[in-house]
Amino acid sequence: MRTVIFTGIFTLIFWGLFFWSFEKDRSRYRNCYLLFIAILSMVPFILNVGGPYSMLALVLIANAILIAVFIVPFFLIYNGIVMIRREGRQLSHMLSLGLGLVILIGETLFYANMISIILTYDREALGALYKSLRFVAGAYVSSSVIYGSMAFVIFMIYTLFLQVIPRKKDFDYVIIHGAGLIRGEKVSKLLQDRLDKAIAVYRRDPTPPKLIPSGGKGSDESLSEAEAMKRYLVEQGIPEEDILMEDQSKTTYENLKFSKDILDRQEGRKYTALVTSNYHVYRALRYCKQVGLKCTGIGSRVAFYYWPSALIREFIAIHAEKKHALIFFIGWVLTMIFTYIVLI
Repeated sequence: MRTVIFTGIFTLIFWGLFFWSFEKDRSRYRNCYLLFIAILSMVPFILNVGGPYSMLALVLIANAILIAVFIVPFFLIYNGIVMIRREGRQLSHMLSLGLGLVILIGETLFYANMISIILTYDREALGALYKSLRFVAGAYVSSSVIYGSMAFVIFMIYTLFLQVIPRKKDFDYVIIHGAGLIRGEKVSKLLQDRLDKAIAVYRRDPTPPKLIPSGGKGSDESLSEAEAMKRYLVEQGIPEEDILMEDQSKTTYENLKFSKDILDRQEGRKYTALVTSNYHVYRALRYCKQVGLKCTGIGSRVAFYYWPSALIREFIAIHAEKKHALIFFIGWVLTMIFTYIVLI
């Protein structure tokens, strides 16, 4: 009983730390790791609560993880092939396929090393195996892949959490993040999903908010994204007086900066929501923080085959920032040092 209480308190501390950080600023990258640690802290509590069934629970959890790890690269490779067939052979559409191949190589090297250890019975031969170039290279490559994969999984868990966390419904303004137009004039399926989500938020609100479609006119477009979005909203029955266009922006950052300028000119309460594709919510919230815009992120659905590659792009974009690139590199170096210590 004492162990159950101790592990329960341990779990509550980590979940409390996460929710404190989450409520303070949902765009902080530390939230990704705090959530992951909070989830892991539940494992010893669950095992202790399980009593005589704790070992069975542990075996089930371990097997589920192993099966997931084995399946992931094949799923990503399959998804990458589907993505290329449906969207074309652009580099951004090959990310899922590329990551799947990298993870498969890392896992293959890891399993090959484990099999080599199991089949080596003599201690002297085992020492020679540890010093062989094939084994050492395989250990470092597989450790790098495992580190990168875990970083991505931690990021993915947090982006999914942002979609399921309960949120308030009484908004004053809803910013709709733009996307490219088909043939320069028609909203795409991706953009339509964002608009439909914003319309759903509008209709559920007891006091309908103002909608702010945001997006300028590209060089290959005959009208601004905001204008095309406004036309769609009006067609769906949204009154024109409830639409405030932002039609000058060219980037996500400008979408939010110029939308904030519109909000700053308004009177009264300004409880704001931002609607964008579900994979893009976290990075959009980071831009909101940069421009000083406090809002709630709401994700619209995207086709399932499209989601993995899109999320990989978001992960790369976040880690392209100097601060997070440095943190990621330091984490990789520590992983390599740990691998070295294990090998010697």
